[in-house]
Amino acid sequence: MNVMNIKVRGMMCDGCEKRVQNIIFKVNGVKSVKADYITGNVKIEYLGKVNFSEIKRLIENNDYFIEE
Repeated sequence: MNVMNIKVRGMMCDGCEKRVQNIIFKVNGVKSVKADYITGNVKIEYLGKVNFSEIKRLIENNDYFIEE
């Protein structure tokens, strides 16, 4: 299992956490997602490779932003 940690800006509540988790979980290969709106941390566990560009696009299409 591979792990990716990203910072997402714009999460302000538990609902935002769930929304971000659901968005990322749709990406092929993602096995689990844990978002924390207080810190902005999002931990993604996946098998093989995941398309980071797709994750970024999905997040930004839902009015959140990845800190790079």
